[in-house]
Amino acid sequence: CVTMMKFGHRSVSPLSCQLIVLVLTLLFHIHKAQAGETKHADGKNTSTACRGSFECDRGVILPVWLPQNPSVGDKVARAIVYFVALIYMFLGMSIVADRFMASIEVITSQEKEITIKKSNGETMTTTVRIWNETVSNLTLMALGSSAPEILLSIIEICGHGFKAGDLGPSTIVGSAAFNMFVIIAICVYVVPEGETRKIKHLRVFFVTAAWSIFAYIWLYLILAVISPEVVEVWEGLLTFLFFPACVVQAWIADRKLLFYKYVQKRYRADKQRGIIIETEGDNPFPKLDIEMDGQVVNSHKEALDGMLPFMEGAKDQEDEARRDMARTLKDIKQKHPEKDIEQLIEMANYHVLVQQQKSRAFYRIQATRMMTGAGNILKKHAADQARKAVSMQEVRSEEDDHTVKVVFEPSHYQCFENCGSLVLTVVRKGGDLNHTVKVEFKTEDGTANAGSDYEFAEGTLVFKSGESQKEITVGIIDDDIFEEDEYFYVHLSNVRISWADGEMEPNESPPKASLGAAHMATVTIFDDDHAGIFTFEQEMTHVSESIGIMRVKVLRTSGARGKVIVPYKTMEGTAKAGEDYEEVTGKLEFLNDETVKMIEIKIIDDEEYEKNKTFFIELGEPVLVEVGQKQALMLSSRGGFSVSGSFHVHEAPLLTFTPLYYFKFGLNLKKKKITSDSNENRPVYTEGEEEQIAKMGCPSLGEQSRLEVVIEESYEFKSTVDKLIKKTNLALVVGSSSWREQFVSAVTVSAACDDDEDESGEERLPSCFDYIMHFLTVFWKVLFAFVPPTEYWNGWACFIVSISLIGVLTAVTGDLASHFGCTIGLQDSVIAVVFVALGTSIPDTFASKVAAIQDQYADASIGNVTGSNAVNVFLGIGLAWTIAAVYNASQGRDFRVKTGTLAFSVTLFTIFAFFCVAVLMYRRRPSIGGELGGPRTVKLFTSFLFVFLWFLYILLASLEAYCHIKGF
Repeated sequence: CVTMMKFGHRSVSPLSCQLIVLVLTLLFHIHKAQAGETKHADGKNTSTACRGSFECDRGVILPVWLPQNPSVGDKVARAIVYFVALIYMFLGMSIVADRFMASIEVITSQEKEITIKKSNGETMTTTVRIWNETVSNLTLMALGSSAPEILLSIIEICGHGFKAGDLGPSTIVGSAAFNMFVIIAICVYVVPEGETRKIKHLRVFFVTAAWSIFAYIWLYLILAVISPEVVEVWEGLLTFLFFPACVVQAWIADRKLLFYKYVQKRYRADKQRGIIIETEGDNPFPKLDIEMDGQVVNSHKEALDGMLPFMEGAKDQEDEARRDMARTLKDIKQKHPEKDIEQLIEMANYHVLVQQQKSRAFYRIQATRMMTGAGNILKKHAADQARKAVSMQEVRSEEDDHTVKVVFEPSHYQCFENCGSLVLTVVRKGGDLNHTVKVEFKTEDGTANAGSDYEFAEGTLVFKSGESQKEITVGIIDDDIFEEDEYFYVHLSNVRISWADGEMEPNESPPKASLGAAHMATVTIFDDDHAGIFTFEQEMTHVSESIGIMRVKVLRTSGARGKVIVPYKTMEGTAKAGEDYEEVTGKLEFLNDETVKMIEIKIIDDEEYEKNKTFFIELGEPVLVEVGQKQALMLSSRGGFSVSGSFHVHEAPLLTFTPLYYFKFGLNLKKKKITSDSNENRPVYTEGEEEQIAKMGCPSLGEQSRLEVVIEESYEFKSTVDKLIKKTNLALVVGSSSWREQFVSAVTVSAACDDDEDESGEERLPSCFDYIMHFLTVFWKVLFAFVPPTEYWNGWACFIVSISLIGVLTAVTGDLASHFGCTIGLQDSVIAVVFVALGTSIPDTFASKVAAIQDQYADASIGNVTGSNAVNVFLGIGLAWTIAAVYNASQGRDFRVKTGTLAFSVTLFTIFAFFCVAVLMYRRRPSIGGELGGPRTVKLFTSFLFVFLWFLYILLASLEAYCHIKGF
């Protein structure tokens, strides 16, 4: 089987191996059945118990196929029909078990918030799962993965008058053997080359492994030693009570309570020989498992107190997780530079889902759906989330389209005081253009006053049918006074809507109309009598490192007369030029009436998760290089200025000295001598007044002439990382919210690609195998789509209905298996060990294979095998035998169980299981590194060894059943 796996590209190879075993066994036993008939006709003394019976008994549901003694040809035909029906029933059981496991995932994923109080009085709030991971694995998870075997044992006893049968118990033992040997062999082999997987919760593994082996030893004791071939009531009841005892002890080991808290965090064997057996991890708080912890506020104070350092230390590990995710995003971006940001985020999200720790139920569901053509649930979930986001945006836009919105567009206006008037635009958006919309407007003073700076205006705008835009005109008043920039407001109010004829419908409510967010316009009036004050918008600004080119506004306020040059340069802070940004030095040239200029600086993106570095942009002294005509005439009307006997008013040279320049270097400013009579009425200024007037008109720097730039991490990048490191509730991935969703999924075929394939992010088309499996199982998919969605009753509705359907299918499967065995002459114990146990374990095989490849640890792939084997005995056999023992005791008779075949199988399995666990523990030595994977030679040898143990178990159990070797 392992050799075949080397040539299998997909996970079909284990299935191929198992089908070959089934077919060979079938052909062998049909031939053996014919030989057995001949020997019996010849009158040889071979007991029926040893050679098998050809007389079929009525099943729990299925009747006997008459006649009882068909010809050889009819036997072959019946055997094929039963075999094909068994395979089809196994597929049906896998699909309904998928629904069952989805309900278990939803139930065990329920969370609650708890508040923990620190010693200093501070409180911390966190979210924990209600179900402890270990408890859920040994109860609901084990029940989900082994429900057919457990229910078969119970149904067989209840359906046959509370008498013991071979099919149920033998199926449980056979399934345990397959899980322990074949599944672990596959998991050892499929781990990628050069990697290993170790069991993380080793304490729990030791507990469940011990209980698993003890379970089969206990079976042998009650069958062959304590009360041979009789199961008494106390024996059955004690067997069943071992189930909660196993769960409680595993929980204690997981929580490190009682004596476990005194056990050191490492178990060590002979260190000289290099065998080191570690516990859950080397760190005191190994991983952020608090979500899976199930720890809630209870009476164990030390357990609660122990969470405080755990939670306080969790921040460092969360930061490390963020850094890892940041690196992952960068790697994906480098591999796929052609992808846009949404595609990159989707690929990263899928990567996170693949790497996220998952439960046994999830892997079982994933394996079943991939096997039956339902596709990769992780990829489908990512696609569904993207579609939902788009649809929500469309819904919001559709809702907005039905409402009329009236807004200014734009909502900010700027003008010079000499512009005369300003036109503001009002638009209507959305709704039906056939309606007439009315809205009132009114100006309101800010620092600008109506009557002195602008003309007051108010009125009503009427948008007639088909009109979507209106204008408001406001007059601007000019003066010759130096003043700061001023502003006023224009408000919209009382929006109303009517039909095209201007009247409202009397019997119908009018369509919705409202003011939009931009229902107020701000108008800024710039003074045109001053060269301007130059400043940044603010003292500090924050930019994302992913911005590329940052653009910084330099504003010219309080006037815009003349041509002014403003120098600027960058200065280092904690951010370094060439590493975090590119150094820039230059000059801004403001033309006459130009009020805004932009400085462009390139920011270097190194995609850090957290970043906080600063640098500065500094403006130099502005220089007036050309005086506007109005300013020159205004200065002339106030007396003009002479410099060294020359008069500079208009037609100034390119670098005419500004008054500020004169002040700086102490040049003499004198009022021009007046000789004309026409100038007699001119005001006479003193030298100080002249200087004040000149100073008021020259360009200068404002208060915010130095801008601090803080470079931060990319906001989009950071939020993406934050979202990705948050664990997705996998119940949302595997669960369903409506019957419609279930039926759509049932009739849809999807590609069943492995999670480690198709890294390009492109959607794959279904293969031929996907279509074949889909059409083979579409009946079951549609039938079980009637099961209530997992959203109902928090998954319990789906749980109850699913387990009921599993019980019905299990009863039919048990009858088919029994009739198939009697048709070809196989005993129930053999048919259970070879066929039924193998058929019910196929989904677990695929689940364990995927878990071994994807999971960081070996717990999900093999750690649950031992626990599941123990639960199968205590719950499956223990509950069934308790019911039968109580019933028979009430009837005054013993509940008898034949010792022979079952006792031999149990003993054989126990010996092999001891050997298997010992090999796994030996593989933890440093030269190998873990239970799974490791050097190629070692993992091949381990896989061959475990598969050989399984074949040897099947061979010896079959030989004993047919009396070729002596049992007990």
